[in-house]
Amino acid sequence: MREIFAGMPWWVKWVAVPFIAIVLFGGLIASVVGFVIGLLFKVLVFVVLVGGLIFVVRRFMSSSERSDH
Repeated sequence: MREIFAGMPWWVKWVAVPFIAIVLFGGLIASVVGFVIGLLFKVLVFVVLVGGLIFVVRRFMSSSERSDH
């Protein structure tokens, strides 16, 4: 592979080849990035909801223990 690119001008290696790759695989790359961002957002929402649930349950349990005594 290096022999193929050895005789090419710099703009072929650093401009044309990445441009062709983005044109051909841009939709796939965007889908993967969108999936990962969506997954991270869902994980973040899950963590916030579980943390809120734990906070509410602990607050409720501690207030019910005070009222029992």
